[in-house]
Amino acid sequence: QVQLVESGGGLVQAGGSLRLSCAASGRTFSSYAMGWFRQAPGKEREFVARISRSGGSTYYADSVKGRFTISRDNAKNTVYLQMNSLKPEDTAVYYCAATNGGGYTSTTGYDHWGQGTQVTVSS
Repeated sequence: QVQLVESGGGLVQAGGSLRLSCAASGRTFSSYAMGWFRQAPGKEREFVARISRSGGSTYYADSVKGRFTISRDNAKNTVYLQMNSLKPEDTAVYYCAATNGGGYTSTTGYDHWGQGTQVTVSS
């Protein structure tokens, strides 16, 4: 029902910033709540942030609170993750995901996934 493509990843030094984008296809992007997840090598995929359909409600993992900001522009069919004060432990492949539900912080709550974009934070 929706195709997701992440972009904006790259290599950045600790303390730097990156903004990830997730472009969605389809006519009903605004009907999906969106989430960002990340997965480091050898580890399980973990929740990072979520945003409601309208963008009016957000929720963050404790590890990124105060540093990351999720937002969306439904007119552009895009969700963003602004990442500031990056740390080496933020290094992972970052995925965006879509759900027809809401309030999910586990991967099983999401129905559609992008291919991921690599974020590497050097010390």
